[in-house]
Amino acid sequence: MVTGKDRQKQLAREHYERQLRARAEREQKSRRAAIIGTTAAVVVVIGGVVAATTLLGREDGNATASASASASSKPLANDPKPYDPAKGTCGYVADEGSGQVKNVGLPPEKVSTAPATMTIKTNLGDIVARLDSEKAPCTVNSFKFLASKDYFDDTKCHRMGTDFPILQCGDPLAKADGKNPTDGQGGPGYRFANENLAGAKYTRGVLAMANSGPNTNGSQFFIVFGDTGLSPDYTPFGTVTKGLEIVDKVAKKGVIPSAGGDGTGAPKQPVVIKDVTITSKS
Repeated sequence: MVTGKDRQKQLAREHYERQLRARAEREQKSRRAAIIGTTAAVVVVIGGVVAATTLLGREDGNATASASASASSKPLANDPKPYDPAKGTCGYVADEGSGQVKNVGLPPEKVSTAPATMTIKTNLGDIVARLDSEKAPCTVNSFKFLASKDYFDDTKCHRMGTDFPILQCGDPLAKADGKNPTDGQGGPGYRFANENLAGAKYTRGVLAMANSGPNTNGSQFFIVFGDTGLSPDYTPFGTVTKGLEIVDKVAKKGVIPSAGGDGTGAPKQPVVIKDVTITSKS
């Protein structure tokens, strides 16, 4: 028998999926228009590109972002190169499409697959995660780079779900007050390829990348603190080993409802990332 709570979760997932599909289609059309405009020297088109957002999709200002990516979304023509095991390199492509960018440059192409540990220092305590450098080397390399640039310092986690148990962070410009229309649009000004999707499960403790469709990873990520039932479209790159109870306590405080009415919103209890450090074994 399907309980009311299960049905609520199902509706939340379906709502996320519909929104992401619609937003991904808008983003692709905008990118195509920008390419055409550049070729034809129509600068106005470039300036008018619709801002994309991330969550599990980015938010687009008028609606909440989706929590599920559309598997039917087509890759972009200038997709970043995935990890090349022969060379030990990853590709990162400049992308400032949303306009909400904290640009600290591009990560180095050469990456390490050595085991790594990430410590997220928040105003509520430390969240520690084991990073999977072997299965998600480009993602871990990006996080190492951003952490070295103090990219995440004093940033706010801008979205949480209760029926949909995720805490989303990594937008460097988010205000997380339930009012800012650009929350969820921020990024580092580059993107990289999806990784580690085969058989991906988003169960309690998993760390995964938010995205706007295939190969649009930036800096936004989410921590899973329950059962999401998400489809394997988001790069899982680590597992929380300490501090997940912090997220549980924040969830109990509830969220500021978003305009999309999908059960997610800025957490009522602010979560501020004070610092991110990553250590690796050689």
